[in-house]
Amino acid sequence: MDLSKAQSGLSLDFIKNSITDDSVPLQIDTSFRSSSNPVRPVPLQFFEEKEDGAPRFENGERNGHNNEDEEIWILGKSMCVKRQRDSKPVSIPCKRLPAEPSLEQRRAAVRSWGNQRLEEADPEVGEIMKKEKQRQVLGIELIASENFVCRAVMEALGSHLTNKYSEGMPGARYYTGNQFIDQIETLCHERALAAFNLDSEKWGVNVQPYSCTSANFAVYTGLLLPGDRIMGLDSPSGGHMSHGWYMPGGKKVSAASIFFESFSYKVNPQTGYIDYDKLEEKALDYRPKILICGGSSYPREWDYARFRQIADRCGAVLMCDMAHISGLVAAQECTSPFDYCDIVTSTTHKSLRGPRGGIIFYRRGAKSKKQGMCLSYGDCSGQYDFEEKINFAVFPSLQGGPHNNHIAALAITLKQVATPEYKAYMQQVKKNAQALASALLRRKCKLVTGGTDNHLLLWDLTTLGLTGKCYEKVCEMCHITLNKTAIFGDNGTISPGGVRIGTPAMTSRGCLESDFETIADFLYRAAQITSAVQRDHGKLQKEFLKGLHNNKDIIDLRNRVEAFAAQFAMPGFDD
Repeated sequence: MDLSKAQSGLSLDFIKNSITDDSVPLQIDTSFRSSSNPVRPVPLQFFEEKEDGAPRFENGERNGHNNEDEEIWILGKSMCVKRQRDSKPVSIPCKRLPAEPSLEQRRAAVRSWGNQRLEEADPEVGEIMKKEKQRQVLGIELIASENFVCRAVMEALGSHLTNKYSEGMPGARYYTGNQFIDQIETLCHERALAAFNLDSEKWGVNVQPYSCTSANFAVYTGLLLPGDRIMGLDSPSGGHMSHGWYMPGGKKVSAASIFFESFSYKVNPQTGYIDYDKLEEKALDYRPKILICGGSSYPREWDYARFRQIADRCGAVLMCDMAHISGLVAAQECTSPFDYCDIVTSTTHKSLRGPRGGIIFYRRGAKSKKQGMCLSYGDCSGQYDFEEKINFAVFPSLQGGPHNNHIAALAITLKQVATPEYKAYMQQVKKNAQALASALLRRKCKLVTGGTDNHLLLWDLTTLGLTGKCYEKVCEMCHITLNKTAIFGDNGTISPGGVRIGTPAMTSRGCLESDFETIADFLYRAAQITSAVQRDHGKLQKEFLKGLHNNKDIIDLRNRVEAFAAQFAMPGFDD
């Protein structure tokens, strides 16, 4: 007998809402049938039926009964089923897959994040930026290497030009689509040469370096082999670390000193001026491939003619790092290194008042004599070969794609540099520096070299018994920013007891000589506070900082500084 067609009615009231067909067909494989064990066909029943055909529940009738557990019989086996408390029918929702977004919805999802303002996209960063803006507005900025750019420079820096990749030089890019980028960079070249009154037949320029340190290293990389010798001003004497300085213990702190051999010349410890006689003596013994003039903390003029003589005698390329004084050079307010040097590098954001970056000028064309001296290696024949070497060192040797937004901002800056208004600005920078120096000298403060010829001055705090680190911290808490610096003592020892002070940033905000008289008063008051805290708490950093918390003198000076600074507008700011 075939059991495959046997059917049974299914009547489970407590799940009938989820099963719509109560006829469950059951098919049994007939291969299991055996003639010795005949199977009697019976209808499959899940529940034992009562005489009336309804399912039988052993522990009471289902209707009207409060039992939560009920016994049922399935295939002849007794089973206990947990009843549901809720008598409402169980509804199993139908799961549906989400609808596929339309093309426009997909496009909108991508565009949505790209059009948010900073306050919406990242309120955390936006809030920090607001605080920094407020700090700049309410503070006195005296760091000699800082300045405030104009609105046009800010707009270029935050522009769509940052989107474009343009490795290479104008007309020779790795990527396509650079026709307008080429126009901007070419214009920047032209304006750079015009700003410094240079002949394009005799000078070339690279505006792609990310900083002056990068520019300096590109020059070394292009012209030297690893281990070749360079010679620059000692860092405690006012030089820059990128000129190859070693720590007193011999530690190499910059790539220039790691990859090249360097030997520094120094200032006279009694006068603070460069000792050119000793410089020449050292250079003739050391025979550097590149002799570097220029520095970051030297308040006096440079004797480029003497440097040229020394470079010719030792067969060196003469390079000037004019990072700090480039604005003065462009405005013709100091001696120009271009009359004597083979290569000139600079930052673009200090006294030049442009975006943060670097620039390299190099001689090109035929070598020639100047004032009876021979330029570059003492060889007066042939052509200068700096251009290809330096450009190749910048890219691809050291950098990737240039920052096109920076180059556009630099082009804007260089256009301004060539104006009479900029010359008047640089003249005011010098006047303010001299006014500040005079005001401090009247208060019996000691200045390295006794004054300044440019935009900065060095204050020797050792006569007041102060360290530059402690004084710098007190000034910062009073919302005056300047920086500590090492200086040479009268006996030639290096002391951390100095600070460097510059006037370009506050001149950009409109300060004049009388305003720097007030600033000098703030600086001297900060020195008095520092002296009092050091006297009561010592010079150790941890103990000294304890004396600054809730210091009434600091709070009073801070309030005076903020009230003073708030009088002056901030270039490029809306409010």
